[in-house]
Amino acid sequence: MSDFICPVCKRGLSLVERAYKCSNNHCFDVSKDGYVNLLMSQQSSLKRHGDDKLMVKARREFLEKGFYSELRQALCQALKENLPENAMLIDVGCGEGYYTSEISKNEGFEIFGIDISKDALRFASKSIKSSQFAVASAFSLPFDDNSADCVLSVFAPSAYEEFSRVLKNGGKLIKAIPLEEHLWDLKCALYKEPYKNKPEKRNDELFKLVSQREIKYKINLTEKADIENLFKMTPYYYKTSREDAEKLLSLQSLETMVHFAIEIYEKRN
Repeated sequence: MSDFICPVCKRGLSLVERAYKCSNNHCFDVSKDGYVNLLMSQQSSLKRHGDDKLMVKARREFLEKGFYSELRQALCQALKENLPENAMLIDVGCGEGYYTSEISKNEGFEIFGIDISKDALRFASKSIKSSQFAVASAFSLPFDDNSADCVLSVFAPSAYEEFSRVLKNGGKLIKAIPLEEHLWDLKCALYKEPYKNKPEKRNDELFKLVSQREIKYKINLTEKADIENLFKMTPYYYKTSREDAEKLLSLQSLETMVHFAIEIYEKRN
């Protein structure tokens, strides 16, 4: 028996050779890359569905340069300090696995990566063999009630009710979110009237905030490819006019602020 449940009937799934099957004979094949698609057809009806190949490639190339390595190490430390030794962890919005890969070095954790993007999971599942990956929505996680010790959400949608459902009593929700000055200098280069990020909404009824750590520093992009990759991995790429985008992409270098918070919540009983 695996920890995944059937998205059709909600019964447990067992991995039999190259497919997950439930007792009602619903069957979900494991892809050649190693992930399983548990996203129901009505959930995948959007025209643009998760991060596309362009965003995945840009993000992977940017992150591999180490610009967000301080955030990754801080997340690993937060997990180590707040989870039991054999924790079951759901990485919601895991993408191509930049954070998952480092977390998986803690051999005590049982890690499940969830993302709506097949393009992202193709890379994650091929490169991280110690974790299990599924295409699924944050708002309909393929796990039983009260089954997980931790939900990790790095820049992913905050599906608080669903996070609460799958977490055990006292389980932890660990979020990485952008704060108000994140990528401020990039936005100044793009727009005449740049705006600061709005605060993330919380759900104090379901979760109690235990701690918050702010991470703030400047990154210096000295190659045009790094500037372009950073731009392409953000939502701004799809919302910016060609004229404004060309202003940014004409730069030879860019120094910009990165501004994150790691928030640790505990599920209320």
